[in-house]
Amino acid sequence: MTRIAVITGSTRPGRRALAVAEWVVTAARAHYPAEVGVGLVDLADFALPLLDEPAPAITGDYRNPHTLAWSKTIAAYDGFVFVTPEYNHSYPASLKNALDYLYAEWHDKAAGFVSYGPQAAGVRAVEHLRLSLAELKVAGVRTQVALSMHTDFTITNPLEQGDFTPAPRQLTTLHVLLDEVHDWSRALATLRASAVAA
Repeated sequence: MTRIAVITGSTRPGRRALAVAEWVVTAARAHYPAEVGVGLVDLADFALPLLDEPAPAITGDYRNPHTLAWSKTIAAYDGFVFVTPEYNHSYPASLKNALDYLYAEWHDKAAGFVSYGPQAAGVRAVEHLRLSLAELKVAGVRTQVALSMHTDFTITNPLEQGDFTPAPRQLTTLHVLLDEVHDWSRALATLRASAVAA
């Protein structure tokens, strides 16, 4: 079975990432065939502090319980869909920190991107995220869902979460993204198997 994780990129109180991630999970479970497992991985559940491992992640020598739990979770998946807002022309520090905790667990897997933001719908965050993931040997698929805070959310008070109301075309784009992540995750299985055998 191919396993795909939908990862929230924000841990901020009042964040909108969880509502978007739940939409992705629901759509993916309805879209994918039975042999694809989809899980929601919420960064907030792991409460990762700023990177506090004494050894570099490339060694795989993890000491802390939170790192071991994070490692086990990511290692169990074959591909990812990252849900991220855009903070100051990039993606959140919480997501960068989570990426940096691990190394080999990310290798030879595929990733898709669902972003949101007020100006460029989060596309600039994904530009940065793709670069970081490439260094971790994660293959980013081309299709991206870019959600506008003005047209895909109903927000009357910017200090509140508001309602996530994606335009119908976003689901169509998401289906294309999901197919690409599934196909690439399967195609990279040989590399993952070779790494385990080595």
